[in-house]
Amino acid sequence: MLVSVDCIILGFQDKEINVLIVKRKFNPLKGGRSLMGGFVRKDESLNEAVARVVAGYTGVENVYMEQVGAYGEVNRDPGGRVVSVVYYALIDMHQFDEQLKDRHNTEWVNVKNVGPLILDHRQFLDDALRHLRIQSATHPVGFNLLPEQFTLPQLQSLYEAIYAHELDKRNFRKKVLDMGVLEKLDKKDKSSSKRGAFYYKFNKEKYDYMVKNGVDISFI
Repeated sequence: MLVSVDCIILGFQDKEINVLIVKRKFNPLKGGRSLMGGFVRKDESLNEAVARVVAGYTGVENVYMEQVGAYGEVNRDPGGRVVSVVYYALIDMHQFDEQLKDRHNTEWVNVKNVGPLILDHRQFLDDALRHLRIQSATHPVGFNLLPEQFTLPQLQSLYEAIYAHELDKRNFRKKVLDMGVLEKLDKKDKSSSKRGAFYYKFNKEKYDYMVKNGVDISFI
């Protein structure tokens, strides 16, 4: 029996959540569209294995990862008896190494337009997105998809992409600002309007302090 890690690598760009897809280079199912994955080595943990896979395909290290679950149907892989432990990883797409795209024959695809994937990888993706939505409601995981400095319109677009529906602008901004975990900066993004929008940073120390002291937190 073999143990593999399969990773749903997610990024955020142009107001949409994207997933990294690779065209499989080996049999069985050569040429099929697949998520990133690899077998766990004897000298590494599950977390170390998935970190290696993510870095190898993206060039980004120390990313946020979350385990989705284990999938072990007896006949799930025609190549042999394989148990897959599935994770999702969130990266800032601005840090993605474009040279690796050509080396591994990968592409970023809008999660709305992924289509068929090999084996049970479509279930992996659906389960990961469901898990992301649950986590994002009460944990600041979504900030891992943004640059360190972001605007409130960018933040709202991110949450709208995660939950696949529009949010009321006034209510959303009031909610996130009242939480007190965003630090307003002195510079603006003027790429979309003359007035511009102030940049913010997520204050993790303040968030951790609030959690430690039992403050109820909800981002949505």
